[in-house]
Amino acid sequence: MPSASSNSTFQVARPLSPCIQICDIEPTSSLCRGCGRTLDEIACWGSMTEAEKAPVWERLEQAGYVDA
Repeated sequence: MPSASSNSTFQVARPLSPCIQICDIEPTSSLCRGCGRTLDEIACWGSMTEAEKAPVWERLEQAGYVDA
């Protein structure tokens, strides 16, 4: 039976998008109240690479918009 080595990197599977279908931009922060992304992040999400999405996911996790 194979065992996981201590050098293994495990990555949690994320959904395709942080969108939760509550689309409302907060005027003072310019962030969506549902998912926490900016309008630019929302508009570009489909064409962003995983590397470009990673810091957005990290910010959303730290801010409590998505579970880590």
